Amino acid sequence: MKIRKTIGAVVTSLGLVVGLSGFAGATTATIGTTGPSSNNQITSNESHTATLLNTNSVTVGTSNGQAAATGPANVSGNTTGGSAQTGAASNANSTNVSGSVSNASSAAALASWGAGSGSNTASITGLTGPNSNNQIFLNDTSNVLVTNTNVIGVTTTNQQTATSGSANVSGNTTGGSAVTGNASNTNSTSVSLNVSN
Repeated sequence: MKIRKTIGAVVTSLGLVVGLSGFAGATTATIGTTGPSSNNQITSNESHTATLLNTNSVTVGTSNGQAAATGPANVSGNTTGGSAQTGAASNANSTNVSGSVSNASSAAALASWGAGSGSNTASITGLTGPNSNNQIFLNDTSNVLVTNTNVIGVTTTNQQTATSGSANVSGNTTGGSAVTGNASNTNSTSVSLNVSN
Protein backbone atom coordinates (compact mmCIF):
# COMPACT_ATOMS: atom_id res chain seq x y z
CA MET A 1 0.00 0.00 0.00
CA LYS A 2 2.81 2.36 0.82
CA ILE A 3 4.52 1.50 -2.44
CA ARG A 4 1.48 2.50 -4.44
CA LYS A 5 1.24 5.84 -2.66
CA THR A 6 4.87 6.56 -3.39
CA ILE A 7 4.47 5.79 -7.08
CA GLY A 8 1.39 8.02 -7.27
CA ALA A 9 3.30 10.95 -5.71
CA VAL A 10 6.08 10.60 -8.26
CA VAL A 11 3.68 10.65 -11.19
CA THR A 12 1.92 13.76 -9.82
CA SER A 13 5.21 15.62 -9.44
CA LEU A 14 6.28 14.81 -12.98
CA GLY A 15 2.97 16.04 -14.32
CA LEU A 16 3.43 19.38 -12.55
CA VAL A 17 6.94 19.82 -13.93
CA VAL A 18 5.79 19.09 -17.45
CA GLY A 19 2.97 21.58 -17.05
CA LEU A 20 5.38 24.35 -16.02
CA SER A 21 7.96 23.66 -18.72
CA GLY A 22 5.89 25.49 -21.31
CA PHE A 23 5.84 28.76 -19.38
CA ALA A 24 8.55 30.49 -21.44
CA GLY A 25 7.33 33.89 -22.59
CA ALA A 26 3.66 34.38 -21.78
CA THR A 27 2.46 32.15 -18.96
CA THR A 28 -1.05 30.72 -18.64
CA ALA A 29 -1.71 28.86 -15.40
CA THR A 30 -4.91 26.99 -14.60
CA ILE A 31 -5.98 24.87 -11.65
CA GLY A 32 -9.02 22.75 -12.42
CA THR A 33 -11.19 20.55 -10.26
CA THR A 34 -9.40 19.51 -7.06
CA GLY A 35 -10.09 16.89 -4.46
CA PRO A 36 -10.87 17.36 -0.76
CA SER A 37 -8.02 18.46 1.53
CA SER A 38 -5.75 18.85 -1.50
CA ASN A 39 -2.88 21.29 -1.83
CA ASN A 40 -2.49 22.70 -5.35
CA GLN A 41 0.07 25.36 -6.10
CA ILE A 42 1.55 26.81 -9.27
CA THR A 43 4.55 29.12 -9.12
CA SER A 44 5.93 30.89 -12.19
CA ASN A 45 9.07 33.01 -11.94
CA GLU A 46 10.10 35.05 -14.96
CA SER A 47 13.07 37.36 -15.16
CA HIS A 48 13.81 39.65 -18.10
CA THR A 49 17.07 41.55 -18.43
CA ALA A 50 17.90 44.04 -21.17
CA THR A 51 21.05 46.09 -21.59
CA LEU A 52 21.21 49.07 -23.94
CA LEU A 53 24.61 50.65 -24.54
CA ASN A 54 24.87 53.68 -26.81
CA THR A 55 28.28 55.19 -27.47
CA ASN A 56 28.37 58.27 -29.67
CA SER A 57 31.65 59.93 -30.57
CA VAL A 58 31.55 63.07 -32.69
CA THR A 59 34.70 65.02 -33.49
CA VAL A 60 34.83 68.16 -35.60
CA GLY A 61 38.05 69.95 -36.50
CA THR A 62 38.39 73.00 -38.74
CA SER A 63 41.55 74.90 -39.59
CA ASN A 64 41.72 78.15 -41.51
CA GLY A 65 44.90 80.00 -42.41
CA GLN A 66 44.79 83.26 -44.31
CA ALA A 67 47.43 85.75 -45.40
CA ALA A 68 46.81 88.99 -47.34
CA ALA A 69 49.56 91.38 -48.31
CA THR A 70 49.91 94.39 -50.61
CA GLY A 71 53.22 95.37 -52.20
CA PRO A 72 55.06 98.65 -51.70
CA ALA A 73 54.21 101.85 -53.57
CA ASN A 74 57.25 103.97 -54.44
CA VAL A 75 57.67 107.26 -56.27
CA SER A 76 61.28 108.48 -56.27
CA GLY A 77 64.06 110.05 -58.41
CA ASN A 78 61.78 111.97 -60.76
CA THR A 79 61.74 115.58 -61.84
CA THR A 80 58.00 115.47 -61.72
CA GLY A 81 56.79 112.44 -59.86
CA GLY A 82 53.54 110.81 -60.71
CA SER A 83 51.45 108.63 -58.45
CA ALA A 84 51.66 104.96 -57.63
CA GLN A 85 49.02 102.78 -56.07
CA THR A 86 48.85 99.06 -55.34
CA GLY A 87 45.67 97.06 -55.46
CA ALA A 88 43.77 95.55 -52.56
CA ALA A 89 44.39 92.01 -51.29
CA SER A 90 41.73 90.09 -49.39
CA ASN A 91 40.80 86.58 -48.32
CA ALA A 92 37.42 85.23 -47.23
CA ASN A 93 36.48 81.89 -45.66
CA SER A 94 33.21 80.39 -44.47
CA THR A 95 32.80 76.98 -42.84
CA ASN A 96 29.51 75.36 -41.82
CA VAL A 97 29.42 71.99 -40.08
CA SER A 98 26.18 70.26 -39.09
CA GLY A 99 25.81 66.80 -37.58
CA SER A 100 23.08 64.76 -35.92
CA VAL A 101 23.17 61.46 -34.04
CA SER A 102 19.98 59.71 -32.91
CA ASN A 103 19.51 56.56 -30.86
CA ALA A 104 15.73 56.64 -31.17
CA SER A 105 15.51 53.26 -32.91
CA SER A 106 17.33 51.41 -30.13
CA ALA A 107 15.24 53.13 -27.47
CA ALA A 108 12.06 52.22 -29.35
CA ALA A 109 13.17 48.59 -29.56
CA LEU A 110 13.76 48.53 -25.82
CA ALA A 111 10.34 50.04 -25.16
CA SER A 112 8.75 47.39 -27.36
CA TRP A 113 10.57 44.68 -25.44
CA GLY A 114 9.31 46.07 -22.15
CA ALA A 115 5.74 46.18 -23.41
CA GLY A 116 5.87 42.46 -24.19
CA SER A 117 6.78 41.36 -20.65
CA GLY A 118 4.34 40.70 -17.86
CA SER A 119 1.74 38.91 -20.02
CA ASN A 120 1.06 36.15 -17.51
CA THR A 121 -2.48 35.00 -16.73
CA ALA A 122 -3.80 32.61 -14.11
CA SER A 123 -7.16 31.19 -13.12
CA ILE A 124 -8.75 28.60 -10.86
CA THR A 125 -11.53 26.78 -12.68
CA GLY A 126 -13.81 23.93 -11.81
CA LEU A 127 -14.82 22.73 -8.39
CA THR A 128 -12.50 22.69 -5.42
CA GLY A 129 -12.85 20.11 -2.70
CA PRO A 130 -13.51 20.96 0.94
CA ASN A 131 -10.46 22.06 2.95
CA SER A 132 -8.42 22.36 -0.24
CA ASN A 133 -5.62 24.90 -0.70
CA ASN A 134 -5.26 26.35 -4.20
CA GLN A 135 -2.62 28.99 -4.86
CA ILE A 136 -1.04 30.51 -7.95
CA PHE A 137 2.06 32.70 -7.78
CA LEU A 138 3.16 34.65 -10.85
CA ASN A 139 6.39 36.58 -10.41
CA ASP A 140 7.59 38.71 -13.31
CA THR A 141 10.74 40.81 -12.96
CA SER A 142 12.15 43.15 -15.61
CA ASN A 143 15.60 44.71 -15.34
CA VAL A 144 16.64 47.43 -17.76
CA LEU A 145 20.10 48.98 -17.92
CA VAL A 146 20.53 51.99 -20.20
CA THR A 147 23.94 53.61 -20.61
CA ASN A 148 24.43 56.55 -22.95
CA THR A 149 27.95 57.82 -23.53
CA ASN A 150 28.26 60.96 -25.63
CA VAL A 151 31.69 62.33 -26.49
CA ILE A 152 31.71 65.55 -28.49
CA GLY A 153 34.86 67.39 -29.47
CA VAL A 154 34.98 70.62 -31.42
CA THR A 155 38.23 72.33 -32.41
CA THR A 156 38.40 75.43 -34.57
CA THR A 157 41.66 77.15 -35.52
CA ASN A 158 41.80 80.47 -37.33
CA GLN A 159 45.07 82.20 -38.22
CA GLN A 160 44.93 85.49 -40.10
CA THR A 161 47.64 87.82 -41.31
CA ALA A 162 47.06 91.11 -43.13
CA THR A 163 50.02 93.21 -44.24
CA SER A 164 49.96 96.56 -46.04
CA GLY A 165 53.03 97.50 -48.07
CA SER A 166 55.06 100.64 -47.60
CA ALA A 167 54.34 103.97 -49.36
CA ASN A 168 57.39 106.05 -50.30
CA VAL A 169 57.68 109.43 -52.07
CA SER A 170 61.24 110.74 -52.12
CA GLY A 171 63.93 112.34 -54.32
CA ASN A 172 61.52 114.08 -56.64
CA THR A 173 61.53 117.72 -57.79
CA THR A 174 57.79 117.60 -57.69
CA GLY A 175 56.49 114.58 -55.84
CA GLY A 176 53.34 112.75 -56.64
CA SER A 177 51.46 110.34 -54.39
CA ALA A 178 51.97 106.75 -53.39
CA VAL A 179 49.10 104.74 -51.97
CA THR A 180 49.01 101.11 -50.94
CA GLY A 181 45.83 99.08 -51.15
CA ASN A 182 43.82 97.51 -48.38
CA ALA A 183 44.69 94.10 -46.95
CA SER A 184 41.89 92.22 -45.20
CA ASN A 185 40.82 88.77 -44.02
CA THR A 186 37.38 87.52 -43.03
CA ASN A 187 36.38 84.19 -41.51
CA SER A 188 33.09 82.69 -40.41
CA THR A 189 32.72 79.30 -38.70
CA SER A 190 29.45 77.66 -37.63
CA VAL A 191 29.20 74.28 -35.90
CA SER A 192 25.87 72.66 -35.01
CA LEU A 193 25.75 69.20 -33.40
CA ASN A 194 22.68 67.39 -32.09
CA VAL A 195 22.78 64.13 -30.11
CA SER A 196 19.51 62.52 -29.14
CA ASN A 197 19.24 59.45 -26.91
